[in-house]
Amino acid sequence: MRAARLIKMVLLLQSRPSMTAAELARELEVSERTVTRDAQALSEAGVPVYADRGRAGGYRLIGGYRTRLTGLARSEAEALFLSGVPGALREMGLEDAASAARLKVSAALLPSLRDASRTSAQRFHLDAPNWFTEPKSPELLPAVADAVWDDRRVTARYRGREGEVERELEPYGLVLKAGVWYLCARVRDGGSFRVYRIDRFTAVTAGEACFERDEEFDLPGFWAERAEQFARSILRAEVVVRLSGDGARRLPYVVDPASAREALAAAEAAHQDGWLTVTLPVESEQVAHTQLAGLGPEVEVLAPESLRARFAEDARRLGRLYGT
Repeated sequence: MRAARLIKMVLLLQSRPSMTAAELARELEVSERTVTRDAQALSEAGVPVYADRGRAGGYRLIGGYRTRLTGLARSEAEALFLSGVPGALREMGLEDAASAARLKVSAALLPSLRDASRTSAQRFHLDAPNWFTEPKSPELLPAVADAVWDDRRVTARYRGREGEVERELEPYGLVLKAGVWYLCARVRDGGSFRVYRIDRFTAVTAGEACFERDEEFDLPGFWAERAEQFARSILRAEVVVRLSGDGARRLPYVVDPASAREALAAAEAAHQDGWLTVTLPVESEQVAHTQLAGLGPEVEVLAPESLRARFAEDARRLGRLYGT
């Protein structure tokens, strides 16, 4: 336990110019007194940990000290080679860099671990695109990725709902969702953060100026919040349906899962026949018709009347097709 903590402490100090005892204690989940003892133990073992005194002081490594990756266990080494999505790296123009990095990491590993890349690749493969869609790499993705890496402002032309617009953006991060690439960016000079589909950019020009990143920005948290907002924002209509027990179980698989679970939790108690009456938010009547049709006879539409009439017509046509 302590050995793993000491290795982590060295790696933390290796990745930053210096760290205070409080910062190290927080990262290592120990007390500041334990940090002091660990620093002394590392120094006695020959690791050049130096303590700067005073209010602005902290711990740092001196003499350009670097540790090799010989402390990796087999499971850690194999997990390391799973940390990227090969197709995504290729689309961003990073395939050569990733390949070189894997070679360097392999060279630094103990001989007994150098087959980690092969063993993990033969057991796990990450395939990001959605089913039944032809994956297309946006032409401008490499240029956007370069700007994200370099914190460089870009001037971009974007095809939106109201036509093509031009924006000066500070590109913060890229997200690959179900085979579609998105850019999370802030409009220049302190504007709001927004999400743009990369395949809707018609031109991207990176400038010479770099922007100063907001260190409080959390890409995974921002994306999760915006994705949830988007999923809810498109649910602008409501339908009232009755569901059998099987229909209730299948509902989250044909409509937005979160909305389905909330609607089921708030549903009226089951009638004597075991059916639930549910008020369900949907994108539109047309979309609801397509989605709920997947439940077949396990759902009855009660409202709106126009949607009920669609299902009634479906039933009549099915009856004619099957001779009932």
